[in-house]
Amino acid sequence: MTQQHYFQATGRRKTAIARVRLYPGGGAFVVNGKPLEDVLPRPSHQLQVLQPLRATGTAGKFNVQVKAIGGGISGWAGAIAHGISRALVEADPGMKPQLKKLGLLTRDARMKERKKYGLKRARKAPQYTKR
Repeated sequence: MTQQHYFQATGRRKTAIARVRLYPGGGAFVVNGKPLEDVLPRPSHQLQVLQPLRATGTAGKFNVQVKAIGGGISGWAGAIAHGISRALVEADPGMKPQLKKLGLLTRDARMKERKKYGLKRARKAPQYTKR
C-alpha cells in the first residue's frame, strides 16, 4: 500500500494534527493502524470525517490512511476532515470551490482559552464579597 502513488495533506483542529494520505482504491479507512469505527466510535464523528468524501462523490474511490496525534477524539475528527479536504483538492483542483463552499478547507481556529492570573479559570473570577 505504501509503494503506490498517493495524495498527502495535513489537517489541524484544536491541538490535534492529522497527516492524511489518499490512495486510489476501494474505500478502506485506516486511522493510526486501526479501522475508523474503532478509533472514532461516535457516529457524529464518523459523519464529520466522511463529509468531504460524500460531498465530492469520491466516497468509494480512495483508500484513506491517517496518522493522528495530539488533542482528543473531537479534535481528531475535525483534523481528519480538514486533511481529507486538502488532499482531495491536491488530487483534483476542480473540487476546491465545492469544498470551500461547505467550509471544509477553512482551518477551525477555535482553541481552548488560556487561564489568566487573578482568575480561577479563563474567565471565572473569584467570588465577590461586599462585606
